[in-house]
This record gives sequence, C-alpha cells and structure tokens, in this order.
Amino acid sequence: MSSISFNEPGSDKVERTNGSATRMAPGRASSQAIRPGLKVSVKRLQRIGRNLLLAIGEDPTRDGLKMTPNRFARWWKEFIDYDPGTIETTFAFESFRTDQMVVCAGVPVFSLCEHHLLPFKCEISMAYIATEHVLGLSKFARIAHKYSHRLQVQERLVHQIADEITAITDARDVAVLARGEHLCMQMRGIKSDGLMSTSVMRGLFRSTDAREEFLTLAFGKRNGK
Repeated sequence: MSSISFNEPGSDKVERTNGSATRMAPGRASSQAIRPGLKVSVKRLQRIGRNLLLAIGEDPTRDGLKMTPNRFARWWKEFIDYDPGTIETTFAFESFRTDQMVVCAGVPVFSLCEHHLLPFKCEISMAYIATEHVLGLSKFARIAHKYSHRLQVQERLVHQIADEITAITDARDVAVLARGEHLCMQMRGIKSDGLMSTSVMRGLFRSTDAREEFLTLAFGKRNGK
C-alpha cells in the first residue's frame, strides 16, 4: 500500500493513497483556530451556577445541589469547547466529474438560543454540486456540530454551515436546510410547539429543478423514505 504526500506550487496539500487523492483546504489546519482567544472559565461558571441557585431561592448547600454548580460549569465547558476534529478533508472527483448533487440529510444537532440561553434542536440537511473535490461524509456532521456548539440563532447557523462547505469544497452551488424546535418558544412566552425552517440556497439551488431535487431528498430522509 503506497502513500505519497506532496505539495504542488500554489496548490493545497494533497495526500494520495492507492490512486485516490485527499485535499486539505489551505490555512485551515485547525477548526478551533476560527475562534481565536476563546477561553471558558470553569471557576467563574461555578460561581455563576451557585449564584443562580441563590437567585431563584434555592440552597446550594443542600443535598442534591451541592455538586450542581460544578456540573453546570463542566457542561458549559464541554458545550463551548467542543472540538469537531478535522473537517477540511476532501477527495478528488476526477473519476466522476459529472456535476452530481451530493446530499447529506437529517443530521441532528443541539444548540443554544443566544436570546434566552435555552436549547434548540435542529435537523440539518446539506447539499452541493460537486466539481473537482467531494467532502468526506463524516465532515458534514462535523461542520454542523461545529457551528451548533455556541450561542446561536438558526438563521445564522445555516449560513455558517453553507459558508464552510463552500470554503472547503470550492463549490458555488450549496444548499443547507434546518428544521428546528426551540425551547424558548415551547417553555416560555406563548408556550407552543412549532417547527422553524430556515434555508440557504446558492447557485444552481436557486433554480426550481435543483431546489426540488434537494428538498425531495431532504424530506424523503426525514419521512424515512
């Protein structure tokens, strides 16, 4: 089994194994580098957790709550410090350069509404028209989780996912659909269920045929077809 790594002048790093090539987008060695200076203070979160219990009339020293500030702090750190791993790997599309649509549908993610700090759950469907490079399958989910693990709004989430797919694959034709249920609507205010849909359609996906094919595949996955 041969494996060769090489850099061509002016090109991205390419690794080739058994005739198939993988590509790393330039200057994107670590996805965490996108958020420089991010630091979660566990000690401050512990104090916040304890003060929250006091503010709602609870006794943080009673049984059942003694470790709650610590758990609260660890959860926030785990959520915000989430590392999606490598998301930039693509594969050469030289054998199948037929402008086919690539769809990954029904990826579930949790995020936090930045207006109320309450969770919302989304099902994300993503697609692009492949040209010279295709995205590794697991990278769809990694990208979706990367932008979900932060204070977020669903409208921004779909744009950030679409931007990332475009940056990695160089695809101009990208579509992202999110369908979410928000606890800030279900637990407060109107206290009603409701499914919120947001989408980004770029390039060919703004046309009827490509959009219809994508939505058919996305909703087909949701309905178990």
